[in-house]
Amino acid sequence: MTHLVAPSILSADFANLLPACELINNSKADYYHIDVMDGVFVPNISFGLPVIKAIKKHATKTFDVHLMIVEPDKYIKDFKAAGADILTVHYEACPHLHRTIQAIKAEGMKAGVALNPHTPINLLEDIIQDIDLVCLMSVNPGFGGQSFIENTYDKIKALKALITKKNSSALIEIDGGVSDKNAAELVACGADVLVAGSYVFGSKNPETTIEGLKSLNF
Repeated sequence: MTHLVAPSILSADFANLLPACELINNSKADYYHIDVMDGVFVPNISFGLPVIKAIKKHATKTFDVHLMIVEPDKYIKDFKAAGADILTVHYEACPHLHRTIQAIKAEGMKAGVALNPHTPINLLEDIIQDIDLVCLMSVNPGFGGQSFIENTYDKIKALKALITKKNSSALIEIDGGVSDKNAAELVACGADVLVAGSYVFGSKNPETTIEGLKSLNF
């Protein structure tokens, strides 16, 4: 499988999101990456269900929704109704992770699990076969534009080994600090999905930047 690219709406112009939607629709991107922050699990607040529903009306690609919130189980049905195709919850926020994953799947969505930089891969060993996507945070979650954490390469390799060992079909997604400086190596290590926010929306030509991430031709 060729790798996928998921531009993060978090780095778009919140006062004018329609051009960002049109950009993603017309680009080589595969997913919309939607970061939902509650100011509790992470020290920032992004946007909620009404904004996601508004974006969904214009989107033509997969909605990859990343919940950086406490008690995500309360909102699973709501995010399905808002248009999520993939719903990712944080391992650190889910005391009953298996139940949460099953609830996501019961709503017809794919289930993802995100790990903070300090959270080890082996904690997913008993549940990796039930997960559709693992999002490795390559920055500390909460803000865009942070520097990439180099240990991520080793975590990708370890996760890839676990997925192979357990015969899981989970995709490996990298979120944070992705750019032309590390994209090729991330994919070489085993990454399947590259999330990019400020690198895309901060560039002079975001559509060309997305194409570069997709082709790894910089």
